[in-house]
Amino acid sequence: MGATTPNPARVMRFTKELSKATIIIERLRELAWNGAPTYMRPDVWRLLLGYAPSNSDRREGVLKRKRLEYLECVAQFYDISDLERSEDEANMLRQISVDCPRTVPDVTFFQQPEVQKSLERLLYIWAIKHPASGYVQGINDLVTPFLVVFLSEHLEGDIDSWSIFDLPPNKILDIEADCYWCLSKLLDGMQDHYTFAQPGIQRLVYKLKELVRRIDESVSKHMEEQGLEFIQFAFRWFNCLLIREIPFHLVTRLWDTYLAEGDTLPDFLVYIFASFLLTWSETLKKLDFQEMVMFLQHLPTHNWTHQELEVVLSQAYMWHSMFINSPSHLMTN
Repeated sequence: MGATTPNPARVMRFTKELSKATIIIERLRELAWNGAPTYMRPDVWRLLLGYAPSNSDRREGVLKRKRLEYLECVAQFYDISDLERSEDEANMLRQISVDCPRTVPDVTFFQQPEVQKSLERLLYIWAIKHPASGYVQGINDLVTPFLVVFLSEHLEGDIDSWSIFDLPPNKILDIEADCYWCLSKLLDGMQDHYTFAQPGIQRLVYKLKELVRRIDESVSKHMEEQGLEFIQFAFRWFNCLLIREIPFHLVTRLWDTYLAEGDTLPDFLVYIFASFLLTWSETLKKLDFQEMVMFLQHLPTHNWTHQELEVVLSQAYMWHSMFINSPSHLMTN
């Protein structure tokens, strides 16, 4: 997943960085921004998120302890009868169980019952342990890149040929634990994206609208004249981080850049999504309101390759460099 032809020089730089006794995370961020080698991605992601410690001597012990902690949460909160759950907890578990079969429906691997059970378990544990937001639809999508990347350490070949039954139950739970902790680390930096009314997303949608206006006023004006509000399409982009908008085989490459951004990710999403939207600037200017809504809900990305994604990311980087230090209310909270 997310594989391109590896560049030997880049692989060597990653190898050198990852072999150090203490990894300098900022250097790893710089490398990972442009994509991590597929087989190194699990280690790179754990490190970038701060789940695995940068000190190699401590790494194995920390991961073992965190995986055990997750198992204890499963026993305490999930492996109990419904009679032991509150009404809110039972409703939350019911909603998660409804959403899991809808997760990345075009990838058959995610339709395997045991995969959906893993998703259900870790999402429920996450919701129980994060009561400020609880479970919000869309978070189920955010688990999938982690699940695929951490499974890739144990399953070979293309994801379409994978079977969760090829793994022992204890290994599945270790992978779940890694997904749980990495999801937690990711969402710690975006807490108000998933609390009541999702104010963090509302704020970023406004910033996206302002950025698009500054970059391409003609597109912005046309959308405004047609009565199209950014919230009508961009809310889902921010809620699911584009997972539903691009082919799934490109998602892990996109997430290399996401995770490399670290704490600055929320604001950088604005630039990525502006670049993504303006890929179709000439098309959008020819469409009326209803046509734009339909177009933005079914974007023609199904044939996208890494090349199109790299163009979006390069453009985002350029605009970020141009605008980040300019005096504007765009970047204020």
